[in-house]
Amino acid sequence: MTARILIVDDLAANVKLLEARLTAEYFDVLSATNGTDALRLCRDDRCDIVLLDAMMPGMDGFEVCSRLKADPATAHLPVIMVTALDQPSDRVRGLDAGADDFLTKPVDEVALLARVRSLARLKMMLDELRSRAVTTASLGLVELTRSSLDAGENGRILLIEDRAASAERIVSALRGLHEVTIEADPQEALFRAAEGGFDMAAVSLDLSDFDALRLCSQMRSLERTRALPILIIADLDDRQRILRGLDLGVNDYIVRPIDRNELVARVRSQLRRKRYADSLRSDVQAAIELAAVDPLTGLNNRRYLETHLASLLDNAAHQGRALTLMILDIDHFKSVNDSFGHDAGDEVLKNFARRMRRVVRSADLICRLGGEEFVIVMPDTPLAIATRVAERVRATIQSEPFCIDAAGRTIPVTASIGIAERGREANPDSLLRRADKALYESKSAGRNRVTAAAA
Repeated sequence: MTARILIVDDLAANVKLLEARLTAEYFDVLSATNGTDALRLCRDDRCDIVLLDAMMPGMDGFEVCSRLKADPATAHLPVIMVTALDQPSDRVRGLDAGADDFLTKPVDEVALLARVRSLARLKMMLDELRSRAVTTASLGLVELTRSSLDAGENGRILLIEDRAASAERIVSALRGLHEVTIEADPQEALFRAAEGGFDMAAVSLDLSDFDALRLCSQMRSLERTRALPILIIADLDDRQRILRGLDLGVNDYIVRPIDRNELVARVRSQLRRKRYADSLRSDVQAAIELAAVDPLTGLNNRRYLETHLASLLDNAAHQGRALTLMILDIDHFKSVNDSFGHDAGDEVLKNFARRMRRVVRSADLICRLGGEEFVIVMPDTPLAIATRVAERVRATIQSEPFCIDAAGRTIPVTASIGIAERGREANPDSLLRRADKALYESKSAGRNRVTAAAA
């Protein structure tokens, strides 16, 4: 896996050393000697990961990192601070500024490459989400999320630790900031992680009688926990297992003895990044729903029908099962708009959709075809049964007047319906044409009736 790495350091020798290590692993490397140039390169989308020296003249690395994380255009960039500072307070300061990790000089090459690869995978995932969100925004479906990372507070954390004393120390450190659930049984923890709606998992590497890295691997293999941030808690001499964990997809780690402030900062960092990714997923999901759902009635739209009807017909033909399609048209709908206004017409459409939903099965596909026309697709339903369902829909529509405004005014509404059962051909257009012809016959015969197309 490759990525574009920006090295920010005012000393040329440090840049050359890191550049040699990274280019040997086929990473693309560019450099900057000051914070101003680094911010410009990041805003120009020139890099995937930033290796940032903390101690630089003028604008130091902490300020550069803070500015990157405060700018919506660069807040998603992973930042590794590289410095000679090695006190817990220095790490906390870097994490508070938004850094994803804090490596101490002289930099351990294996640790550096493991961290860069881990963050490159994270950046690739975020880039895919951002690309989808940008595409949906360009189509006018949703507004792109452009906010900076949130505060990373009030998270639900699953702590997997079978040593009571250690678990209590961690809970004590996070008390008042997050809700922490302790689980000592690794298999039960996997189930709870998948079902419990947690924001993060913290896993001790010292679980008795169970390989904690296997648990992390299982979390990454399950759909429900694939995007769940994982923080591993390790001893200082667990270096090889920490690096292996990063290769498996672990997001971060902290070593014992645990510094409370560092733990709080690392948890906050993971929650902020998860919520940023969640917001992008939400934008994409909203766009998918907008593309497939009629916003007025909440029913699927014509695009969704055109996409899915062919596959429903293919499945029915392959299994030798019946499938019937019903087209409904609200009688004299134009007069509703002309006499009472378009707001009243919208109320009629929404109420019409609600009444249809009450009658048909959840397995049936209900779509708004356009204007006052609707379609119901009924899998596993022969024509005779579909005709009875159509009559029940028609009667439900007619059963009581429709309310059209807040004042409680009502008007009578009826519907004309045409239905057709699939023939030997599995052709959506042919089925729709036959149902539409039957609908025309219902209208010609006086409306408010059901007509079945000839086989």
